[in-house]
Parts: sequence; C-alpha cells; structure tokens
Amino acid sequence: MEQDRVPQDNISTYADNKKVMYATDRSGNYSIIASSGWEIEEEATLQAVREMKRLAREAYALAAKGERSPLFFHMYDRRMDLQVLAEATGLFKWRIKRHFRPAVFRKLPEKILLRYSDALGIPRQTLCNLPQQNKNL
Repeated sequence: MEQDRVPQDNISTYADNKKVMYATDRSGNYSIIASSGWEIEEEATLQAVREMKRLAREAYALAAKGERSPLFFHMYDRRMDLQVLAEATGLFKWRIKRHFRPAVFRKLPEKILLRYSDALGIPRQTLCNLPQQNKNL
C-alpha cells in the first residue's frame, strides 16, 4: 500500500489510538505509517463483538439452567473461545470441554480453578458463579 492510501477513517474501535501499518513511499521504500483505521475493519470488529455477546447470552442461559458450568459463560464473556482458552491455560480442549459439565466443574481442584481464573482475568470466586444479572448481555 502506498503512504497516501493508508486508511485514516478515525474508527471508534481504536478509541482515539492509532495502528502501525507498513506502506511504500514514492521511491518504493517501506516505511511505518500511523493509521486511525478503516471503516470496513471497524464493521468487522463490531460484528465479531456482537457475535461474542450473542454466544455469551446463550452460554449464560445454559449455565443458568444447569446444563453448563459457569466456566462456559465466563469464557465467552471474556471474549474467548475454546481454542483461545486452551492456549491461555495450557489445557487440552477435550479437558476443558469436560469442565463445561457442572458436575465435573464442581469437583475441580483449586490449582485448575486458579489456572482458569488467571487466564480469564477474574477472581476465583467470580469464576465459580454466574453473575446475578449480566449487564453486558
């Protein structure tokens, strides 16, 4: 991309920040240019956020009915999926899926709960419970 074509759409998802992009100058040399974003990128980001909120709402409903553990809800509420949570915790995906079952989750050792709480960035007590009413959903 050429320097004068680097998007500068001041998108809301950047929160008044800029992103570094590489662009070529008139001589064809690469240089670093700050971009305030591109409208198409903003829409894609907002669409992804809406999808994660939808998944969190569904997960909350399943956990509230006792069909899934609170972990299942907190994973989506923190905008993660199974793959990301597995990478963040160092646990196998099949093992995490087992922990989505309420009976299995209730018996998890403290060490595993702390691993999840660290990966999700929430206190252990929060991890083990559903919020009364999630305002973000």
